[in-house]
Amino acid sequence: MAAFRYRAVNLAGGEIAGVLDADTARQARSLLREQGLFPVEVQTAVSAAGPETPLRRPPRLGHAALMLLTRQWATLLEAGIPVERALAALIEQSADAATRQLLAAIRAELLAGHPLHKALARFPRSFDSLYCALIAAGEQSGQLDGILTRLADHLERSGALRQRLVQALVYPVLVVAVACAVILGLMTYVVPQVVAVFQNGKQQLPLLTRGLIAVSDFLRVAWPGLLGGGLLGTWLARRAWRQPAIRRAWQTQLMRLPLLGPLLRSLDSARLAQTLAILVGSGVPLLNALQAGRAVLWLSPLQDALGAATDQVREGMPLHRALAQTGHFPPLLLHMVASGENSGRLDAMLDKAARQQSDEVSHRLGLAMSLFEPLMILGMGLVVLVIVLAILQPIIEINQLLR
Repeated sequence: MAAFRYRAVNLAGGEIAGVLDADTARQARSLLREQGLFPVEVQTAVSAAGPETPLRRPPRLGHAALMLLTRQWATLLEAGIPVERALAALIEQSADAATRQLLAAIRAELLAGHPLHKALARFPRSFDSLYCALIAAGEQSGQLDGILTRLADHLERSGALRQRLVQALVYPVLVVAVACAVILGLMTYVVPQVVAVFQNGKQQLPLLTRGLIAVSDFLRVAWPGLLGGGLLGTWLARRAWRQPAIRRAWQTQLMRLPLLGPLLRSLDSARLAQTLAILVGSGVPLLNALQAGRAVLWLSPLQDALGAATDQVREGMPLHRALAQTGHFPPLLLHMVASGENSGRLDAMLDKAARQQSDEVSHRLGLAMSLFEPLMILGMGLVVLVIVLAILQPIIEINQLLR
């Protein structure tokens, strides 16, 4: 049997939509008529999702929606409900049409005889390689409900870390945007009107005032070109970022910056430790866990380092020594991994390392923002001060001449 999505009209003239199981679309229409419904559209759930093309892509679950779905799914499985029936329950209670469409497509894959992890792998925009690897481990071990619970916890912690990052960046971005808008308005509207009063006089304007007038005239004339150049530069930068060699070179330079480099390294280390803790704790072999962990790293140099460490582990070297030889991972993570390998509690120590790395990210982010915000305000204040001095200097000179 397969799952079919339908739209039908009832006897009262209202339109309803849903999902039902049938062998063929013709049988699905017959079942709807037996229920007193007049089918308008019937199609398989898989075709409803559609192939992933640039013009038509399967629906994508956001981070919050995926976390909620995983938590609800784990709760249903813990209650003893089979996977397929749990999916049907999730479809019925979901208020979002795109989510229902995605879950119906997954359920259709299950009814067709495919394993759950392969059904999820068909939708990589919603379920990444880590998610599918954990589901596969849960199917093999028969502990799918427990693994889904750990997945929900992982998504919740990563979502909290992402939220802290966004909250820390919102204020500086807003301040910079407002300050730039104010300065641009002063330079293109206020300054020309104020300085025009002094240009009609015979006295020579101060150097600072003349420089301000030149910058203001340039901005008023060249702003379309500057805007177009900025958009073109953004487009070129995005295309260049897609090239692995260029992206690796840029990220290498970012890692060398005083505050940003350690912050990015700690953030990636926290992701890696958290991913390995879930995979190893779920019974996934270490080599497979390392390969899946490489996909969650953002920095290309760390991806290369983890790949080299994976090759060393495959040859029999302990994980902490393999990671230490790369020279890219924090010492705290290395010590925690060594302790976990010696005690046989690698998953627990990795989980502790992930929490400590997340705390370190929060600390470094707070330190960076505490330094950046006053420097940003000071810089904007200096720019405004220069504009004010350039306007006031002619007024001061006129007052001295009148005396």
